[in-house]
Amino acid sequence: MISPPKLPTFYIPHGAGPCFFMDWSLGAPDTWDHMAQWLSVGLPKAVGIKPKALVVFSAHWECKAIRINGHATPSLIYDYYGFPEQTYLITYPAPGEPGLAQEIQSLLIQAGITASIDDTHGLDHGVFIPLKLSYPQADIPIVQVSLKEGLDPETHFQLGRALESLRGKGVLIIGSGMSYHNMQMLMQSPKKNDISDRFDEWLTETCAASPDARQKQLMAWESAPFARQAHPREEHLLPLMVAAGAASEEPGYCIFTDRVMGATVSAYQFGETLDLDSLD
Repeated sequence: MISPPKLPTFYIPHGAGPCFFMDWSLGAPDTWDHMAQWLSVGLPKAVGIKPKALVVFSAHWECKAIRINGHATPSLIYDYYGFPEQTYLITYPAPGEPGLAQEIQSLLIQAGITASIDDTHGLDHGVFIPLKLSYPQADIPIVQVSLKEGLDPETHFQLGRALESLRGKGVLIIGSGMSYHNMQMLMQSPKKNDISDRFDEWLTETCAASPDARQKQLMAWESAPFARQAHPREEHLLPLMVAAGAASEEPGYCIFTDRVMGATVSAYQFGETLDLDSLD
């Protein structure tokens, strides 16, 4: 039996609430179009094949110790507020995978990371909103894993490293956040956000650095230009640490960049894109 190819890992932007599924005709109708198009076409193309399962780390689930969604049919958590009524009727009936959840728990415990199964938690909008674009059939099992309170970058890098072996089993590891997440500045919608540009330049250079240098620089992310202005609180950046950790010895690079409400927002890939010709 031929083993599944080793998939790359990704850090993706998930937008703002249900932004991709709203009528923006009275405002700026194309604000989220470029990002939506990339999530719909660019991300699946970069993955190359249909994954056997998805393991997702979202900015919107933090726990004192790592928790793993082990429900066979996870519900959706509409954890956004003040949006149009229809956005609370969005569906995404993707199955869970309790067996994979248990495997994740075992891998984390072997790595010295305390982790437990949570069979009641649903999928938050950092999971189902972007995946409804990328995999609209909702037929790929999803296991969401929490972040750990304290948001220590090294902890999350090692969390990703502990799960690296899943990539060789056809499992796609995704960190879902936003590479720039200063909501106060975003709401001001300047034409050009220099703070986001400077931080994005640093982040792109860092992710493309050699694996050792990348890890060192990511662990010291607060020393980056305008780091705390770009991320007053780092929960939307920490999923990148997981994605980088799960491909800790492999190349990384920026795979997508957008300008949204004046701010530069990017996505990153770690590990090589699959050579589909070699799979024939």
